[in-house]
Amino acid sequence: MSATAGAGRGAAERPILRVLNGEALSPPPAWMMRQAGRYLPEYRAVRAEAGSFLDLCYNPDFATEVTLQPIRRFGFEASILFSDILVVPHALGQDVRFVEGEGPRLDPMAGRAEFDALIEAGDPRIMRHLAPVFETVGRLRAELPAETTLLGFCGAPWTVASYMIGGRGTPDLAPARSLAARDPALLDALIDRLVAVSTEYLVRQFEAGADAVQIFESHAGALPDVPAGETGDALARWSLGPIARMVSGIRARVPGARIIVFARGSGLDGHARVAAETGADAVGVDWAVDLKALRARLPASVVTQGNLHPETLIAGGAALDAAVDAILEATAGTPHIFNLGHGITPQTPIPHVERMLARLRG
Repeated sequence: MSATAGAGRGAAERPILRVLNGEALSPPPAWMMRQAGRYLPEYRAVRAEAGSFLDLCYNPDFATEVTLQPIRRFGFEASILFSDILVVPHALGQDVRFVEGEGPRLDPMAGRAEFDALIEAGDPRIMRHLAPVFETVGRLRAELPAETTLLGFCGAPWTVASYMIGGRGTPDLAPARSLAARDPALLDALIDRLVAVSTEYLVRQFEAGADAVQIFESHAGALPDVPAGETGDALARWSLGPIARMVSGIRARVPGARIIVFARGSGLDGHARVAAETGADAVGVDWAVDLKALRARLPASVVTQGNLHPETLIAGGAALDAAVDAILEATAGTPHIFNLGHGITPQTPIPHVERMLARLRG
């Protein structure tokens, strides 16, 4: 089955799709990473009713509801599917659980035996496991306002692999970096497997009704070293190269697919390489990058997204106003999607989100 990106009703007029097609809008359209989340009381109510976090992700009724909540409250121009990057290793057969107050926990993949067990899971079974996610996408497209872009997503292979190997997120990703040092071929094999599964996963999201997708390389700032004696650099080998294969594979089946890549922690140089080396339509920009300097290094047609520090949103007031203004100045006349430089945090006051949008749209 094939799909055409942005083929839904009203797609041509969706502001974020217009920007992803290279149009500079003023003011730029907006959404927030983790916009459906714990800072909203209505989310917390549904989360309590759902039970476990994975039950929330896999229940289309609950997942649809929490995805729609920030659209109803704030009128963001994009809605992003409520799910988690770790549903992919869960579908592969790895035990995944979320511990309250601590985050995700997986049974670590320590070596070849664990990898061989994971790859025995056939692709049809994997996609059957993820079927509730695709049902949620379909429901969202039917229920969202016609002008609202629906974003799907997944984690990039390196980021997902780091959780699979380490069993949890760690500041320096030492378990995954250690595996790369002692058995780089095994890490390559795991990343190849994730490229294939994640490509299929995003294609299915497009087929279900997603207008565009974002690939989250949340751990681009902690890549392993390239093995001694081998050429190339870490960002290309472990991150941008695998993402490029995903982008190519998606577009082979979804002509015109619009894809955002967020390589958090890759620095100014890394961000400047994203579009050229992956084929992405838009570069997600973390809060640590000088957005004006990045725009100076990018072709005018390349879309940028993000850059507002989540802590500035927590601070609010004049500091928030100034930060919004600085982003608008840095991206004036270029295609940009307003967003944070990382996900919104649970302690963010709702009035600060309202102030941010009023300043942006004012």
